[in-house]
Amino acid sequence: MLTDVLVPGNRYDLLDEHPVPRPEVSVVVAHYRQPEQLARTWHALCHQTLRPVEIVIADDGSDPPPEVPTGGPPVRVVTQADLGFRAAAARNLGVAATSGEVLVFLDADTVPEPDFLERLTARVARCSDVLAVGRRRHADLTGLPPGTDPRTLPELPEPAWLRKGYAETRDLLDADGTSFRFVISAVLACRRSLFDDIGGFDERFVGYGGEDWDLAYRAWNNGAVLVHERSAVAWHDGPDWALRGGAGKDAEKDRERTRLAELIPEPGTRRGGPPGGLPDVLVTTEPGPGAALVASSLRDQEHHDMEIGDRWSPDQLLRARVRMRVAGPLPRWAVGAAVRALVDGDLATVVLRRGDTEVATACSTRALGRARRQPTRADVDGFAFGHADLELGPP
Repeated sequence: MLTDVLVPGNRYDLLDEHPVPRPEVSVVVAHYRQPEQLARTWHALCHQTLRPVEIVIADDGSDPPPEVPTGGPPVRVVTQADLGFRAAAARNLGVAATSGEVLVFLDADTVPEPDFLERLTARVARCSDVLAVGRRRHADLTGLPPGTDPRTLPELPEPAWLRKGYAETRDLLDADGTSFRFVISAVLACRRSLFDDIGGFDERFVGYGGEDWDLAYRAWNNGAVLVHERSAVAWHDGPDWALRGGAGKDAEKDRERTRLAELIPEPGTRRGGPPGGLPDVLVTTEPGPGAALVASSLRDQEHHDMEIGDRWSPDQLLRARVRMRVAGPLPRWAVGAAVRALVDGDLATVVLRRGDTEVATACSTRALGRARRQPTRADVDGFAFGHADLELGPP
């Protein structure tokens, strides 16, 4: 049976004092026309120290589809039409065919080391909020027979940006609202409950890249604990995408950036673009005689990535970083200051006051998401995140 330890903020190191359950792991392997690579991945998954309860090969339209392997854990092949690179949709299709309580995502061109599953899922099994990313190392596996240890081959460079990101965040222990960029779906694990709660992979991502950052953003924004399990190693066949050749890579990267900016309101990702229908801040105003003045003050805010209303789509609720309820007019800097306090301090709420009067309350989606998945815990906000007041000064 899994445990469900609640930790403050992103303090996944506090999980290490708790026993490690043995989770029921379902592995979803994304695949497209890779029979030789899939054979290596399959052999490695059959020889794990933590045996998966099932393996689902999620095929993105190969013709012919992959054959069902034999001689290992229960396995299924699910396939979708070849309508372009649709890794997000393929992975969702694979998850729909699973029954395990913990999901592990691998790509067919990766070979996990024997203890990969055990190490990648250790903290996931302790805490339902954990989204864990393993370490992807690189070598040219061309012609390598299944069962041969990739560590015997010359190693290719790991992505410098990933190494730097993990070093600066102490393997994501010091993660913040920008650290979702260090989560890659080729070596990923989480509870099925967390995956379902945040809506799985977004199938609007068609073409290479972006769907893993988007999933990780929604996870963090809804209270997930990000973990880099550097001892959970899988070997990728060939160099990182950035070091591969091929025409059209710049255009492909531009498409990825555009899609991410549309869907993720984090300022460094949106890069000052218009909020469109997925704003950073969702604002509800109190009705009353001063409503017109309140609305005027909100239109004058320095933080522009916001929308006023009282009915929000599920997509908006998952992606906006902050929800505010406003009862009185605010100075131009107030919304931006509340957002910075919530995000920088990893807080649950900020109350905006004039003396003893509460003028507005700002709540982080991150705290609301974790509390939503912990319905029996009344102290999630205070224990995991905390609160602050912001004095507005005279009107």
